Amino acid sequence: MTQQPAPQTRSPSAKGPDGGWGWVVVGALFVCSALVFGLIRSLGVFFVEFVLYFDESAQVISWITSIGVAMQQLVSPVGTALSSVYGTRPVVMLGGFLSGLGFVLASQATCVTHLYLTMGLISGSGWALVFTPTVASVMQYFTRRRSLAMALGFTGVGLSSFAFSPLFQYLVEVYAWRGALLILGGLSFNIVACGALIRPCGALKVPDKVDSEGSSPCSSALWRLYSYLELSLLFKRSFLTYALAITLFNVGYFVPYAHLVAHSHHEGFSLYQAAFVISSTGVTDIVGRVVAGWASDLGRVRLPHMLTLWTGLTGLFLLLLPLGSMWGSYPGLLVISLAYGFCSGAMTPLVFALVPEIVGMKRMLGALGLLQLIESVGGLLGAPLSGLLKDVTGDYTASFSAAGVFLLLGTIVTATLPHFCSCTTPPPLQEQSPDVTVQGRLRPAESANNPIIMD
Repeated sequence: MTQQPAPQTRSPSAKGPDGGWGWVVVGALFVCSALVFGLIRSLGVFFVEFVLYFDESAQVISWITSIGVAMQQLVSPVGTALSSVYGTRPVVMLGGFLSGLGFVLASQATCVTHLYLTMGLISGSGWALVFTPTVASVMQYFTRRRSLAMALGFTGVGLSSFAFSPLFQYLVEVYAWRGALLILGGLSFNIVACGALIRPCGALKVPDKVDSEGSSPCSSALWRLYSYLELSLLFKRSFLTYALAITLFNVGYFVPYAHLVAHSHHEGFSLYQAAFVISSTGVTDIVGRVVAGWASDLGRVRLPHMLTLWTGLTGLFLLLLPLGSMWGSYPGLLVISLAYGFCSGAMTPLVFALVPEIVGMKRMLGALGLLQLIESVGGLLGAPLSGLLKDVTGDYTASFSAAGVFLLLGTIVTATLPHFCSCTTPPPLQEQSPDVTVQGRLRPAESANNPIIMD
């Protein structure tokens, strides 16, 4: 029998170099995170403009951001699979081009559906090809300083949240929303240059060999898909538990960034005051990310325990957010928003840093994509649910309360992870290969170090 090797993929080392060119990759993550999630957080500035221009409800306009976030997560497995086959660099560069193209086309929109297709579908797909592969590249370069490296890379989100909200408000007033979106498209094209800076880290490995005569092309293709996407993780309790927790987090996490500006304006504050609230949360977001990354790298508290602390506090401050603006108290709204920004920033790097502890470094790239795919359900439903509650109740109190409840539910689910109460880190999941169909019957595949021997 002749054997046909599957395409080569890059396998991250068990331990990264903890420096060197990795810091350049951290810089690339800084810019990419700023131009992906920092931009998503600041799109609330356009929310009021779209409601007025298209004369649509808050729920209808909320779908723009939700579709973009959902596409970023839904298409992430495609980005990770393409990175495994072709490398991270070309995938991120392609994603940067799509991100900018979506905003350029959105500037010519004549109805909300056009915004769904451009800002939501095209830019969202570009974000998927950018974010997860870049995050995985940073994690491959660092081991001991992984959480700190992730935190520093993610500070781009907080810094851009601080700068983008007033900048976008200014651009809307000077160039109208169409001109502002065109400028956002130009900014997004800078991701292409960031993608060019990413170098692969890790030796090439050859996955299990496939018998070209004993198996059909269809089963061979399915095996490759199963392998690249790490679909075997769907049968692991720890991964499914964590995926459920992240999905619940995702329902409530983006709600303030979609509706906090509109909520502040609804409470009687000026548009610049409303934009400043988002900008201020960006500052504490930066501090929270760095503090959480530094504290987790000390190794004195396990990552799952730190994550539940920050997610619980994030949910609590979301519940308190409507109370801060009662009786027209702008300082009250600002203080609670600052506290929310700190805690939400602190939880973000830990969400990603915990993945290798659960699945191991060898399966990390596929696990990140699969995790983003599952949590896309939460990203898709969060903002529209918030908009629906606003349309029904007339204000955003119920919207922020529901978002806080989802964060707290996710915290409870995280606490049910296997070995959560243990003070020591358990070993990650063992890597397993999928079953391969051979001449009409199933046969378990061996590990990559012990290829299948066909009859």
